[in-house]
Amino acid sequence: MLLKSVKSWMLLVLVVLTQQVYATEGMWLPQLLSNLNEKEMKGMGMKISASDIYNINKGSLKDAIVSFGGFCTAEVISSQGLLLTNHHCGYDAIQKHSSLEHNYLDNGFWARTAAEELPNPGLTATFIVRIDDITKAATQNVKAGMTEKERQSVIDKQLAIIKKEVKKESWQDVMIKPFFEGNKYYLFVTETYKDVRLVGAPPSSIGKFGSDTDNWVWPRHTGDFSMFRIYAGKDGKPAPYSQDNVPLKPKYFLPISMKGVKKDDFTMVMGFPGRTTEYLPSEAVKQTVEVLDFSKVEMRDAALKIWDGYMRKNEQIKIQYAAKYASTANAWKKWQGEMLGVKKTDGIAKKQRYEANYNQLLNANPALKQQYAGVLDTLNELYIKINPYAQARDYYNELVKNTEILTAVDKLIALADDAESQGAGQYNTLRDKFMESMKAFYQNYNAGVDKDVFISLMDIYAAKVPANFRSARFNSSWASFTDSRKLADQVYATSNLTSYDKLAAVMQQPQQAALATLAKDPAVQLAIVLREGFREKVAPTLNALQLDINNRQRTYMQAQMDVFAGKKNFYPDANSTLRVTYGKVDGYSPADGVQYDYYTWLDGVMEKYIPGDYEFDVPAKLIELYKNKDYGKYGVNGKMPVCFIASNHTTGGNSGSPALNANGQLIGLNFDRTWEGTMSDINYDPSICRNIMVDIRYVLFIVDKFAGCKRLVDEMKLVN
Repeated sequence: MLLKSVKSWMLLVLVVLTQQVYATEGMWLPQLLSNLNEKEMKGMGMKISASDIYNINKGSLKDAIVSFGGFCTAEVISSQGLLLTNHHCGYDAIQKHSSLEHNYLDNGFWARTAAEELPNPGLTATFIVRIDDITKAATQNVKAGMTEKERQSVIDKQLAIIKKEVKKESWQDVMIKPFFEGNKYYLFVTETYKDVRLVGAPPSSIGKFGSDTDNWVWPRHTGDFSMFRIYAGKDGKPAPYSQDNVPLKPKYFLPISMKGVKKDDFTMVMGFPGRTTEYLPSEAVKQTVEVLDFSKVEMRDAALKIWDGYMRKNEQIKIQYAAKYASTANAWKKWQGEMLGVKKTDGIAKKQRYEANYNQLLNANPALKQQYAGVLDTLNELYIKINPYAQARDYYNELVKNTEILTAVDKLIALADDAESQGAGQYNTLRDKFMESMKAFYQNYNAGVDKDVFISLMDIYAAKVPANFRSARFNSSWASFTDSRKLADQVYATSNLTSYDKLAAVMQQPQQAALATLAKDPAVQLAIVLREGFREKVAPTLNALQLDINNRQRTYMQAQMDVFAGKKNFYPDANSTLRVTYGKVDGYSPADGVQYDYYTWLDGVMEKYIPGDYEFDVPAKLIELYKNKDYGKYGVNGKMPVCFIASNHTTGGNSGSPALNANGQLIGLNFDRTWEGTMSDINYDPSICRNIMVDIRYVLFIVDKFAGCKRLVDEMKLVN
């Protein structure tokens, strides 16, 4: 009996240890997987090798992944350059092709033939050709005792030489990025294709189902996908748009699994995550969730409520503000989840325990203690000092970003600065380019909406930013008005920036006359005194403290790697370069008494259905398919899978990333994180951090059965 108990105890310990072995945190560089991660990945169930993921001698998974426009990820899913990404990643392109007559946002778009695929000027798809570690060459002239400024100057000179001498083809580009706060450097050879055409997009009632209510939320029922195609010159090389271009023949494209997933299945996500800060000190985490997130949420909450009210009443305003609302709300809700997640997982205390362990190990090593003594304590002290200045910055930035007339002034100031720096002879060219860009700005602008936003945000700004952080001229002007509405009445009634036609009339004047007129404009005058306050009262101290923080953060990063050497593998923070993350399919518990499953189904779409509601309406065709259980080969036992979750460590930029199974086959499309798990940018915790993916079978079902665009499915390689 005793022996049996011992065996049971040992088995339990083994199970616990086995569970602890597999850490799903990390955004790993693909060329380093063979040394750092391959063993763990295979232990979790991966069937392919690291060389199948990254290989410069033959087609590999990396050759199917592209940076989509520099802001999302997409993947090649056919031999004809067909791209799959998120609906919200293609949203801007879809909106630009939309009008009241052809509302592709509401009705969807499907190119029935190649000739119907729509070009998108400025949209790009960038492949990674290879990644080289150039740290040794970049830092070869760095000497002990250099200041951070001197160190960076020496490195910058070396990087210029390296970039000039790198071996590449004439059509390829070179990008160099710092990693680990500038302690390492990697060089990327890239190929960018500039003819990317819209192929298909479901209506927003599918691609954006749940809209802002469900954003960052699980359970999710969103078919968040759109399709594009890469076109190349007849030689297969990148080329500007031309009717003579042909679909790209890629080095590799992703096969698609029809099998689906089950609990604990291995999953892998590849893409271009934008930014994380996993190695900050505890006071920085505290600042993020207790000071900065709160301030930004407060400002955006006010703006979004106003936009939403107008969009629900007016179809034209809904089209105008759809993209900016989605973009603004995305970060707004993410910050709320970040605050919630850090609190739930006791993230600040977790970081403090990490620092206590760091200090213990540091103090036990005389050489390291001498080198890094005081680095962490000083960093934490600096974050405490910078708090009020950083908060004032965020209130100012949110005011300018979300009050469009102030954004327009910023653009005017940039034009004036460019004209001054480039000389009077360039003014007409700069002005024409500026006015062309402002056409798009005013196409999606409504002065009445913006005036109400101005009133609300100005009240918050004046109440929350201390007078000593604002300019004397602003304080004097503000005191002369009894409320923000009177200020708004004056600005919006007389400003030349409330419409394109008014601005164009001014800009047709000679340079000096136009600038003189604009200098008297009330919106320009207000924006200048706001900017003056920030630049004189906030920015000098803020920038000095931030520079000190940045310099010390590099040292602290190196200190962490030295102190914990041999005890853990470090992955670099996200910086929009190609990464691999891996995890397992699993549910989670967001709160006491609540347990979420890992799958959602079309049944859930119908349960959320609210006829006529812009967030939860459902197309009649989808209702019909559901009632008839007409799912074709994409359904499972009379049900249609929609979304699933796993513990992959993702962030912004991973939108559109492929979710791959153990065999490297496409099983889903990453589009979001769970609300409580959005804090993974600063505090990954496997208990609640989950990424949300649309099941690839739901994508195929919508393309085939809903849209009737089987020609696209026929391009793909489906694996049963």
